[in-house]
Amino acid sequence: MCENCATWTRRGLLGLAAGAGASMLSGGAARAGGVKPDEALARLKAGNSKYVAAPQLCEIDPSAARAKVAKTQAPWATILTCSDSRVTPEIIFGGVDPGELFVARNAGNIADIDVVGSMEYAAEHLSVPLIVVMGHQRCGAVSAACDVAAKDAKFPGAIGRMLESIVPAALNVKGREGDFVDNAVRENARRNAIMIRANSEIIAGMEKEGKVKIAYARFDLETGVVDFLG
Repeated sequence: MCENCATWTRRGLLGLAAGAGASMLSGGAARAGGVKPDEALARLKAGNSKYVAAPQLCEIDPSAARAKVAKTQAPWATILTCSDSRVTPEIIFGGVDPGELFVARNAGNIADIDVVGSMEYAAEHLSVPLIVVMGHQRCGAVSAACDVAAKDAKFPGAIGRMLESIVPAALNVKGREGDFVDNAVRENARRNAIMIRANSEIIAGMEKEGKVKIAYARFDLETGVVDFLG
């Protein structure tokens, strides 16, 4: 691993040590209770800045990385993002080690029941303090939803049913100044962040107690920058 990445990773591990080292759940799951929501958000922002400034991949030791997390995990952020092959949270946020991010992915970063259930597990049982819904530039799923909203386009099978969750975001920004698809990407991320809160009493309660923070963001494919929108 390169010197800069090694330094960043050591800082991350030291920050987790107090909360994750002592408290264990059945099945070998550690709790990342020592990381505060704003600290987790700052880590993501710092990691993305590192990625944008020096995007080359660092050398890692896969065997050592696996050994660290084979029996326990202590992620400090949950990321819901798109299945798009160009959107890789572990790289986008600075080349984090295995066990640091709890990631859910589907086309259009939709907070459906499976995703929300996964987030509840991460928040309640792993004490993950931060949830980020991250859309991205030129999202194909959002673009298709915009075609449905603007052109009454039809898509067959499960794709059409999937788009039903994104179309309301497209309709809400239809006619707004700026790029239609990009506006819808941002609105879709915002709406799904709200859906998590609305559809999970567990997460909403933890948010009120200050144990969890919910944010949403947009990833730029060209620049690599993650813009945190709220």
